[in-house]
Amino acid sequence: MDSSRYICCIILLVLFGISIQYQCSASGIDANQTVLLFVNASGASAKKIPDTLFGIFFEEINHAGSGGLWAELVRNRGFESGGSFMPSIIEPWAIIGNDSSVIVSTDLSSCFDRNKVALRVEVLCDNGGANICPDGGVGVYNPGFWGMNIEQGKRYKLVFYVRSEEPINLSVALTGSNGLNKLATTTVVAANASDWTKVLVLLEAEGTDSNSRLELRSTTKGVIWFDQVSLMPLDTYNGHGFRKDLFGMLKDLKPPFIRFPGGCFVEGADLRNAFRWKETIGPWEERPGHYGDVWGYWTDDGLGHFEFLQLAEDLGALPVWVFNNGISHNNQVDTSSILPFVQDILEGLEFARGAPNSRWGSVRASMGHPEPFDLRYVAIGNEDCGKPHYPGNYLKFYSAVKEAYPDIKIISNCDGSSKALDHPADLYDFHIYSSASFVFSSASHFNGAPRSGPKAFISEYAVTGGDARDGTLLAALAEAGFLIGVEKNSDVIEMASYAPLFVNNNDRRWTPDAIVFTSSQVYGTPSYWMQHLFKESNGATLLSSTLQANTSNSLIASAITWRNETDNNEYLRIKVVNFGNSTVTLNISISGLENSLQSSGAIKTILTSSNVMDENSFTDPKKVSPVKTMLTKVSKNMDVVLLPYSLTSYDLLLKSISINTVTAASNLESSF
Repeated sequence: MDSSRYICCIILLVLFGISIQYQCSASGIDANQTVLLFVNASGASAKKIPDTLFGIFFEEINHAGSGGLWAELVRNRGFESGGSFMPSIIEPWAIIGNDSSVIVSTDLSSCFDRNKVALRVEVLCDNGGANICPDGGVGVYNPGFWGMNIEQGKRYKLVFYVRSEEPINLSVALTGSNGLNKLATTTVVAANASDWTKVLVLLEAEGTDSNSRLELRSTTKGVIWFDQVSLMPLDTYNGHGFRKDLFGMLKDLKPPFIRFPGGCFVEGADLRNAFRWKETIGPWEERPGHYGDVWGYWTDDGLGHFEFLQLAEDLGALPVWVFNNGISHNNQVDTSSILPFVQDILEGLEFARGAPNSRWGSVRASMGHPEPFDLRYVAIGNEDCGKPHYPGNYLKFYSAVKEAYPDIKIISNCDGSSKALDHPADLYDFHIYSSASFVFSSASHFNGAPRSGPKAFISEYAVTGGDARDGTLLAALAEAGFLIGVEKNSDVIEMASYAPLFVNNNDRRWTPDAIVFTSSQVYGTPSYWMQHLFKESNGATLLSSTLQANTSNSLIASAITWRNETDNNEYLRIKVVNFGNSTVTLNISISGLENSLQSSGAIKTILTSSNVMDENSFTDPKKVSPVKTMLTKVSKNMDVVLLPYSLTSYDLLLKSISINTVTAASNLESSF
């Protein structure tokens, strides 16, 4: 080897050593790095966040409404599941007795024109003679939606319609799942029920069983017809039919809007199974119900157009009505034939907003709501952009709605985040379902969106797939990072909502979801709890915030000022997502506050867990949920520690109306 080659080798070895040392050094920085966060609280850099930014989206999926938020306990109450085909599907109704004692069938003898199916029960046994009925009689029972939750001391309103050529002597009972444990019983006697007769009884439970069933029995030989059997707890929210625990989960999010009734539920796989608002209003007994063919189950539409509007009002949220525009997954109406659909939607708007003496406003008034609902947003279709007839159909709906209701904001299905729309709209819809890494990185998606024209409505966002499973911390953190990006781009984004909202644990058609429930239990997934840290952003003031030395790009932060309605104090909230697996020291430098930052009264809230794939469950419902502690050593320049895979919120007290309202550390309780 000559000297020149030797010298070159020495140089290469030195360079290689330096490279190795740099890589080790960089790895060390990433393992415990210090990142600078500059927050400018001066008025010049502040922006108002829309009052409507973070809301909710409800779709009839996973039995979210039918067997969920809507408190009806009887499943297939009109025996219409499967439509008017004979014999009709009566499941989950089942027979009490055997072939020698009872025959159960269906026919089209109902007194209700829009749901003609009735249940025919022929009792073959009797209370005497050769064929004596078994103890308690024979008949039918309904187990509800994977068990009825009957609670001791609570009252339940049972309504059903009955007809028989013979006198009726019925035993009505709420029992345990095996029919033995009686929780509530009564007897219904009628000397003459040859015409359809409405029966209403109140049952008060003498015991508790989350897996109960409703029984209708007889010991008298003859034929009895039943129809429209409903069992509702009296204890619903405001008496409006909403299950109180599930409603409370929504109320706690303080949503400024609620989008409904879907989603694909609006479209239907086939147009004949799309959601039709007119079929879902008026007396519940007269609603025909329909098969939600996208998600594969029947709904009696007890949660209908009126109830959705009432739900929004009860939540203090603006309703966002998504309506069908003549397009389903498999069918499309040509624009030349769309006018009847347009007229139908105009009538639906009159139902919501019309005067109580208008044609459709009077129908609303007859349902107990003479005042118009505050409907300001409509979406023309769901995920229909790109379908051949959508552009033409959209313009027909847009023109008609704007002419009749100029103030209503109209949402297009077409994405305008990358380039301007080629049609008029007030907002454009944007959906994102993907892996955790993709959703987290999409926080910057709207950085380059057009700053004028229609604003974005991110009506469906969620991490899906293996990163999410049934709802993981990893998914929630990725979504939180995305929402911080939404906050920072709230000048071009008006609304955002997670999807789906609910899932009945017995019927998971889609996962993950925000809220999981059974007949008697409920818990929020980490994604549900993550949303709690964004609800105060609605109407808040967004401050300029910049991260420096964020070498791994695993951090994202935002800063807002907001007023706490509970203590009437103003706070600076700094939210930071650490999407990396290393602890980070964050140096926060705040300018523009003058002397308004208080040294006490600050609160730290953190969402994290020991394993990034941790989930919540019925046995551990708050395993991954926000934890609050008091924060000490508050100043305009301070260091805080960010745990790996965490969402941390710092609420720094700015102006105290009464310093005595600040909660002492020993008494601090989480509001979650």
